[in-house]
Amino acid sequence: MTRKKGIMSLKATATPPPGLAGNVITKKKQSLQEIYPVNSILELTLSTNNEVVRGLVYCTDDISNMVVLKKSLPHSTLTSEIRMVNASSVLDKKVIMAVAPSQKNTNASDSVEINTNEVAEELMLPLPNISRKVVEERERRAIKLAMESMAHVNQKATAEGQAVFDRLLKACNQVVWRGESILVLNQIRVDPPYGSNDCTLLQTGGLNEGSLERVKKIVEAGR
Repeated sequence: MTRKKGIMSLKATATPPPGLAGNVITKKKQSLQEIYPVNSILELTLSTNNEVVRGLVYCTDDISNMVVLKKSLPHSTLTSEIRMVNASSVLDKKVIMAVAPSQKNTNASDSVEINTNEVAEELMLPLPNISRKVVEERERRAIKLAMESMAHVNQKATAEGQAVFDRLLKACNQVVWRGESILVLNQIRVDPPYGSNDCTLLQTGGLNEGSLERVKKIVEAGR
Protein backbone atom coordinates (compact mmCIF):
# COMPACT_ATOMS: atom_id res chain seq x y z
CA MET A 1 0.00 0.00 0.00
CA THR A 2 1.34 3.46 -0.92
CA ARG A 3 0.66 6.55 1.09
CA LYS A 4 -0.03 9.67 -0.99
CA LYS A 5 2.26 12.49 -0.18
CA GLY A 6 0.73 15.38 1.73
CA ILE A 7 -2.42 13.45 2.77
CA MET A 8 -3.03 12.85 6.52
CA SER A 9 -5.61 10.61 8.16
CA LEU A 10 -7.56 12.21 11.03
CA LYS A 11 -9.51 10.34 13.76
CA ALA A 12 -12.92 11.67 14.62
CA THR A 13 -13.19 12.88 18.18
CA ALA A 14 -16.36 13.43 20.15
CA THR A 15 -16.86 17.05 21.18
CA PRO A 16 -18.58 17.52 24.54
CA PRO A 17 -21.69 19.72 24.56
CA PRO A 18 -21.08 23.38 25.47
CA GLY A 19 -20.98 23.99 29.22
CA LEU A 20 -20.21 20.35 30.11
CA ALA A 21 -16.57 20.26 29.07
CA GLY A 22 -14.33 19.47 32.03
CA ASN A 23 -17.26 18.85 34.38
CA VAL A 24 -17.57 15.47 36.10
CA ILE A 25 -20.90 14.58 37.66
CA THR A 26 -20.50 12.49 40.78
CA LYS A 27 -23.17 11.21 43.12
CA LYS A 28 -22.39 11.63 46.81
CA LYS A 29 -22.50 8.35 48.68
CA GLN A 30 -24.88 8.32 51.62
CA SER A 31 -23.42 7.68 55.05
CA LEU A 32 -24.79 4.86 57.18
CA GLN A 33 -26.21 7.45 59.58
CA GLU A 34 -28.33 8.82 56.75
CA ILE A 35 -29.52 5.38 55.66
CA TYR A 36 -30.00 4.05 59.21
CA PRO A 37 -30.83 7.09 61.41
CA VAL A 38 -29.97 6.79 65.10
CA ASN A 39 -33.06 6.33 67.32
CA SER A 40 -35.14 4.94 64.45
CA ILE A 41 -36.70 1.50 64.89
CA LEU A 42 -36.05 -0.71 61.87
CA GLU A 43 -36.69 -4.23 60.66
CA LEU A 44 -33.83 -5.55 58.54
CA THR A 45 -33.80 -8.64 56.33
CA LEU A 46 -30.31 -10.12 56.11
CA SER A 47 -28.74 -12.17 53.33
CA THR A 48 -27.97 -14.99 55.78
CA ASN A 49 -31.01 -17.29 55.41
CA ASN A 50 -33.21 -14.19 55.02
CA GLU A 51 -32.96 -13.64 58.75
CA VAL A 52 -35.13 -10.77 60.03
CA VAL A 53 -33.82 -8.61 62.88
CA ARG A 54 -35.52 -5.67 64.54
CA GLY A 55 -34.35 -3.02 66.94
CA LEU A 56 -33.55 0.57 67.67
CA VAL A 57 -30.53 1.93 65.81
CA TYR A 58 -27.97 2.53 68.56
CA CYS A 59 -25.15 3.78 66.36
CA THR A 60 -23.46 3.30 62.98
CA ASP A 61 -19.82 3.06 61.87
CA ASP A 62 -18.89 3.79 58.26
CA ILE A 63 -15.34 2.45 58.64
CA SER A 64 -16.42 -1.07 59.63
CA ASN A 65 -19.72 -0.70 57.71
CA MET A 66 -21.62 -1.76 60.83
CA VAL A 67 -25.08 -0.89 62.11
CA VAL A 68 -25.63 -1.51 65.83
CA LEU A 69 -29.16 -2.39 66.89
CA LYS A 70 -30.52 -2.38 70.44
CA LYS A 71 -33.43 -4.65 71.29
CA SER A 72 -35.16 -4.88 74.65
CA LEU A 73 -35.56 -8.21 76.46
CA PRO A 74 -38.62 -7.75 78.70
CA HIS A 75 -38.83 -11.43 79.71
CA SER A 76 -35.19 -11.82 80.62
CA THR A 77 -32.83 -10.81 83.40
CA LEU A 78 -30.93 -8.80 80.79
CA THR A 79 -32.23 -5.33 79.99
CA SER A 80 -31.37 -5.38 76.30
CA GLU A 81 -29.58 -7.18 73.50
CA ILE A 82 -27.03 -5.53 71.22
CA ARG A 83 -26.74 -6.80 67.64
CA MET A 84 -24.06 -5.70 65.16
CA VAL A 85 -25.11 -5.97 61.52
CA ASN A 86 -22.88 -5.56 58.48
CA ALA A 87 -24.70 -3.14 56.19
CA SER A 88 -23.61 -5.09 53.09
CA SER A 89 -25.68 -8.06 54.30
CA VAL A 90 -28.95 -6.07 54.45
CA LEU A 91 -31.35 -7.12 51.69
CA ASP A 92 -34.36 -5.12 52.79
CA LYS A 93 -35.12 -2.37 55.28
CA LYS A 94 -38.52 -1.70 56.82
CA VAL A 95 -39.13 1.38 58.97
CA ILE A 96 -41.16 0.49 62.06
CA MET A 97 -40.75 3.96 63.54
CA ALA A 98 -38.79 6.79 61.91
CA VAL A 99 -37.76 8.29 65.27
CA ALA A 100 -38.48 6.77 68.66
CA PRO A 101 -40.58 9.32 70.60
CA SER A 102 -39.63 10.55 74.06
CA GLN A 103 -41.84 10.18 77.11
CA LYS A 104 -42.95 13.81 76.70
CA ASN A 105 -43.63 13.46 72.99
CA THR A 106 -45.47 10.28 72.09
CA ASN A 107 -46.80 11.60 68.77
CA ALA A 108 -46.14 8.91 66.17
CA SER A 109 -46.98 11.06 63.14
CA ASP A 110 -43.52 10.37 61.68
CA SER A 111 -44.06 6.62 61.89
CA VAL A 112 -44.26 4.39 58.87
CA GLU A 113 -46.44 1.36 59.42
CA ILE A 114 -46.23 1.23 63.21
CA ASN A 115 -47.93 -1.25 65.47
CA THR A 116 -47.45 -0.36 69.15
CA ASN A 117 -47.90 -4.01 70.12
CA GLU A 118 -44.81 -4.87 68.08
CA VAL A 119 -42.56 -2.26 69.71
CA ALA A 120 -41.45 -2.96 73.27
CA GLU A 121 -41.76 -0.19 75.83
CA GLU A 122 -37.97 0.06 76.21
CA LEU A 123 -37.62 0.87 72.52
CA MET A 124 -40.02 3.77 72.83
CA LEU A 125 -37.41 5.72 74.80
CA PRO A 126 -34.76 7.47 72.69
CA LEU A 127 -31.09 7.08 73.38
CA PRO A 128 -29.50 9.94 75.35
CA ASN A 129 -27.35 12.49 73.57
CA ILE A 130 -23.63 11.75 73.80
CA SER A 131 -21.18 14.55 74.41
CA ARG A 132 -18.40 14.47 71.82
CA LYS A 133 -16.10 16.23 74.29
CA VAL A 134 -16.65 13.54 76.93
CA VAL A 135 -16.05 10.74 74.41
CA GLU A 136 -12.83 12.35 73.17
CA GLU A 137 -11.61 12.82 76.75
CA ARG A 138 -12.27 9.15 77.51
CA GLU A 139 -10.39 8.19 74.36
CA ARG A 140 -7.38 10.31 75.35
CA ARG A 141 -7.41 8.80 78.85
CA ALA A 142 -7.60 5.26 77.42
CA ILE A 143 -4.70 5.93 75.05
CA LYS A 144 -2.62 7.38 77.88
CA LEU A 145 -3.25 4.33 80.08
CA ALA A 146 -2.45 2.00 77.19
CA MET A 147 0.85 3.79 76.54
CA GLU A 148 1.75 3.62 80.24
CA SER A 149 0.99 -0.09 80.26
CA MET A 150 3.19 -0.66 77.20
CA ALA A 151 6.03 1.19 78.91
CA HIS A 152 5.95 -1.46 81.66
CA VAL A 153 6.46 -4.33 79.19
CA ASN A 154 10.02 -5.53 78.66
CA GLN A 155 10.35 -7.48 75.43
CA LYS A 156 13.73 -8.88 76.51
CA ALA A 157 12.49 -10.25 79.83
CA THR A 158 11.09 -13.71 80.35
CA ALA A 159 7.43 -14.33 81.08
CA GLU A 160 8.34 -15.04 84.71
CA GLY A 161 10.26 -11.77 84.92
CA GLN A 162 7.33 -9.80 83.50
CA ALA A 163 4.97 -11.45 85.99
CA VAL A 164 7.29 -10.52 88.89
CA PHE A 165 7.50 -6.94 87.59
CA ASP A 166 3.70 -6.68 87.42
CA ARG A 167 3.31 -7.94 91.00
CA LEU A 168 5.93 -5.51 92.31
CA LEU A 169 4.40 -2.62 90.38
CA LYS A 170 1.00 -3.33 91.89
CA ALA A 171 2.45 -3.44 95.42
CA CYS A 172 5.11 -0.72 95.29
CA ASN A 173 4.03 1.52 92.39
CA GLN A 174 7.58 2.81 91.79
CA VAL A 175 9.07 -0.01 89.72
CA VAL A 176 11.10 0.27 86.48
CA TRP A 177 13.15 -1.93 84.21
CA ARG A 178 16.94 -1.62 84.09
CA GLY A 179 17.90 -3.88 81.21
CA GLU A 180 16.56 -7.28 82.23
CA SER A 181 16.71 -6.41 85.95
CA ILE A 182 13.88 -4.86 87.97
CA LEU A 183 14.55 -1.78 90.07
CA VAL A 184 12.17 -1.28 93.00
CA LEU A 185 11.92 2.13 94.70
CA ASN A 186 15.30 2.92 93.14
CA GLN A 187 17.03 0.90 95.88
CA ILE A 188 16.26 -2.79 95.45
CA ARG A 189 17.28 -4.73 92.32
CA VAL A 190 15.79 -8.03 91.24
CA ASP A 191 17.94 -9.87 88.72
CA PRO A 192 17.09 -12.86 86.50
CA PRO A 193 15.85 -15.52 87.11
CA TYR A 194 13.78 -13.32 89.47
CA GLY A 195 13.82 -15.43 92.62
CA SER A 196 14.02 -14.28 96.24
CA ASN A 197 17.77 -14.93 96.24
CA ASP A 198 18.12 -12.54 93.28
CA CYS A 199 16.93 -9.51 95.30
CA THR A 200 19.66 -7.08 96.34
CA LEU A 201 19.54 -3.99 98.53
CA LEU A 202 21.62 -1.42 96.63
CA GLN A 203 21.96 1.26 99.31
CA THR A 204 22.15 1.24 103.08
CA GLY A 205 20.62 3.96 105.16
CA GLY A 206 17.55 4.19 102.96
CA LEU A 207 15.28 1.21 102.85
CA ASN A 208 15.87 -1.29 105.64
CA GLU A 209 16.14 -5.05 105.61
CA GLY A 210 12.41 -5.28 106.31
CA SER A 211 11.65 -3.67 102.94
CA LEU A 212 13.96 -6.12 101.22
CA GLU A 213 12.20 -9.05 102.88
CA ARG A 214 8.84 -7.67 101.74
CA VAL A 215 10.05 -7.48 98.14
CA LYS A 216 11.32 -11.06 98.40
CA LYS A 217 7.90 -12.25 99.58
CA ILE A 218 6.21 -10.49 96.65
CA VAL A 219 8.71 -12.09 94.25
CA GLU A 220 8.00 -15.56 95.64
CA ALA A 221 4.22 -15.07 95.83
CA GLY A 222 3.57 -16.24 92.27
CA ARG A 223 5.84 -19.27 92.33
